[in-house]
Amino acid sequence: MPPRPVALAFDVLDTLFPLGPLEWRFREAGIPRVLMTRWIDHVLRDTFALALLGGDRSFEDVARGSLRDITGHQIAPAAEDSIIEGMSRLEPRREAAAAVTAAREAGLRVVTLANGDELPTRELLERAGLLDLVEGVFGGASAGAWKPAAAPYLAAARVLGVEPRELGLVTAHGWDVGGARRAGLVTGWSAHLEGRFPAVFPEPDVSGRDLDQVVKALLAL
Repeated sequence: MPPRPVALAFDVLDTLFPLGPLEWRFREAGIPRVLMTRWIDHVLRDTFALALLGGDRSFEDVARGSLRDITGHQIAPAAEDSIIEGMSRLEPRREAAAAVTAAREAGLRVVTLANGDELPTRELLERAGLLDLVEGVFGGASAGAWKPAAAPYLAAARVLGVEPRELGLVTAHGWDVGGARRAGLVTGWSAHLEGRFPAVFPEPDVSGRDLDQVVKALLAL
């Protein structure tokens, strides 16, 4: 069994904050609901590619470019702005605050580690009342690369002053578990998004049906 971590990094989009509520903004823009899933997949594809290629694009650049691509560049500027704005107005999962609080009360340092840009992520956390519960907000830009490249995970550990094996990741993405494990982190996977852990990645150190269960399992190491 891995050691109990001394700090936890929570992924943000679709882990702490579900993207599902953006559907009504797609409907309002006249964009078929099915294209929302395609958009999310497109964003992930391009961030993964840029994690390998490098570059100075922001997460917002990728999100906007993906919206234009999936709609054949037919999306109205106002609709595009509405969807991007919606990403800063997402509501957290019902157990998100309790999971973060449980980690803090157990003496663990807590940060977020997302591919999103740091300022919008900070604003998202503040609107949800979660900003005061975390010690830091880390994004791909500060590390010079995006997850699942090793750099963001290692940068978070370095800033916290801990070894990678002392940092735990809480995420709902199998690919995120794969990246964190390769970087040497302890991994916790919540099944609320994918249901079954993707078979192509190494199994997480702990798993649970939601964030609360995952944090409890990490604290029990």
